[in-house]
Amino acid sequence: MISSFGDTSPALWKHRKRIYVRSATSLSRSAKTMIDPFSQVVSLLAIRSVRGTSLEASGDWSLSFDGRTRLKFVAVTRGRCWLLLPDKQPEPMENGDVVLLGDTRYIVASDPTIEPVDGMTLYAGPGQDAVRLGDGGDTAMIGGGSGFASGCAPFVLEALPRFLRIDRASPSANAISRTLASLWAEVQSPGVGSSLIAARLAEILVAEAVRAFVAAGSGNDIGWIAALGDPRLARAIGLMHDNVAHRWTAPLLAQEVGMSRSAFTSLFVRRVGRPPMDYLTHWRMVLARQKLDAGSSVAAVAEEVGYSSQSAFSQAFKRTLGGTPRTHAVSDTRGSFQRPCP
Repeated sequence: MISSFGDTSPALWKHRKRIYVRSATSLSRSAKTMIDPFSQVVSLLAIRSVRGTSLEASGDWSLSFDGRTRLKFVAVTRGRCWLLLPDKQPEPMENGDVVLLGDTRYIVASDPTIEPVDGMTLYAGPGQDAVRLGDGGDTAMIGGGSGFASGCAPFVLEALPRFLRIDRASPSANAISRTLASLWAEVQSPGVGSSLIAARLAEILVAEAVRAFVAAGSGNDIGWIAALGDPRLARAIGLMHDNVAHRWTAPLLAQEVGMSRSAFTSLFVRRVGRPPMDYLTHWRMVLARQKLDAGSSVAAVAEEVGYSSQSAFSQAFKRTLGGTPRTHAVSDTRGSFQRPCP
């Protein structure tokens, strides 16, 4: 008698092949359909009203700009200057440098010791997107600002550094510089579809900056975006985003990523900054807010984000975002659109 383990009959091999093909197909479909968490969040942010600006300067100069709920990209295309941020040492910048600025005040200057003047007034009016100081021959910079229309903007902004210098040798720096140049050309010479093109360019800028941030991560950065650099956490976050209404638990997620519950929870808290279930609740409420703003009913939204009880959903919503779903309105200034500053 031949055991099934050693059976090499055509019928058994055919049966095993069918099982293997079904399993491989299932795994392949799972890999292809898994939601990219960052792409999903950015699409919900509804990036809009992009603004491109330029600055050419010579001599002694210093301009200050206030903080706004947006992402700002700056590329130095000629010469050099200084970038000053609150509570940080002055950052030297030169031709080829690209930086990402978050929700923070900042100063650009020819010399960090020069007292700044308000740069906002120079770009205040419609069409005032290009500024020249002196003959403009020493330093040239181009910038792109992305404003947000949705209340979930803090979900991204709080997970990114307020300042990120992108390595000039990295692919992201080249891509961002090219995209900024395209954005500037589109803003200066608008045509059919300019608004759509500008919005897509803004999304590319955001994605490239995040790629650079994740790629350059030291392992000490805290936040869900930085955590995407760890394949285990990226999978866990992806699973929660992929099926937000599923009854996820820390042990179940740990099993999915091949870790013990305690090791997984400890790693998640250390890298993301909050426990897995707290992160899931927070993401569910961000989604719920977006759906409520779009006009969905409280009952429908509660079910869509994994709550069988409207009461439990309302309590979680109030605890996470403040206010109740029924009285919620888009009044959070961190999520409202603000015209990007230069």
